[in-house]
Amino acid sequence: MANVLAGDVGGTWTRLGIFERRAARPALVTTRSYGTRDFAGIESMVAAFLRDVGAAPSSLSAACFGAAGPVIDDAVVLTNTPVRVDARAIADGLGLAGVALLNDLEALAYAVPVLSSDELSTIQEGRADPSGAVAIIAAGTGLGQAMLQRVGERFVAKASEGGRADFAARTERDITVLRALTRECGRAAVEHVVSGPGLANIHRALHPSGCDAGIDMTSDGAPGAISEAATAHTCTACVEAMETFIDAYGAEAGNLALRLVATGGVYVGGGIAPKILGWLQSGSFLTAFRAKTPFAPLLESIPVKVILNANAGLLGAAHFCAVT
Repeated sequence: MANVLAGDVGGTWTRLGIFERRAARPALVTTRSYGTRDFAGIESMVAAFLRDVGAAPSSLSAACFGAAGPVIDDAVVLTNTPVRVDARAIADGLGLAGVALLNDLEALAYAVPVLSSDELSTIQEGRADPSGAVAIIAAGTGLGQAMLQRVGERFVAKASEGGRADFAARTERDITVLRALTRECGRAAVEHVVSGPGLANIHRALHPSGCDAGIDMTSDGAPGAISEAATAHTCTACVEAMETFIDAYGAEAGNLALRLVATGGVYVGGGIAPKILGWLQSGSFLTAFRAKTPFAPLLESIPVKVILNANAGLLGAAHFCAVT
């Protein structure tokens, strides 16, 4: 059986992979990562990937890409990077009859039913309803959200652009952040706070004079540096920024769980979550997640898990090929 090509196109990095097509779970054959803006287009990136791994387009039976933005007429312009992904152009380049294009969180959602227990870290055990909706939330360059609903014998994913919804301030620190973002952006979206760049935004809002760690808040490496300084407790400003970020992340995950009545569980994905797992397990994430009176008991019953598999978006795209 021919293999399938999968892509996970993010605002900063793009992962491409080839999978052996299997109904139960596609098997990863090979994968590579590329800078999303390092090529003239996704078509040339795909061509380079196939050359790099020694695979011919004729060896592929299908392809599916998840991309960080709303899919309109089989194309996406990435929300946080001016890159266009066009399914028909990729199909023409590969010589395939068709290429599926999904929102990146929609693709990630399709991985959830086939993830193994060692690819997940449980934040809240809960009691999953097998027929209940599943929520997926993932902070990275932006904030992605999606849902997974059981339809008959299979799950069907639905994309969302909820990360661009308005940021709801809950605490005095949140209000300080909200005011700063409103001055800077005109409107504060959730992903202005709950994302990699959002962590730097929080720090600038709470500590405009800087921090003891001397981090340049305008640099691409600022979020990682803040996280490291906070974890090492070498900078109180970074600790406060990280605490605010975790609270906001938990609160928005709880908001999504309520909107979907996600009794099937909430899955936290993206590149950031595995790197800050200790913070997510510290308790404040769940406190903010549950603090939704009168629905705290409902939220306490919902399983919350962190996706550890870095290739889960690719896996979901490949699985979509197998189930559709």
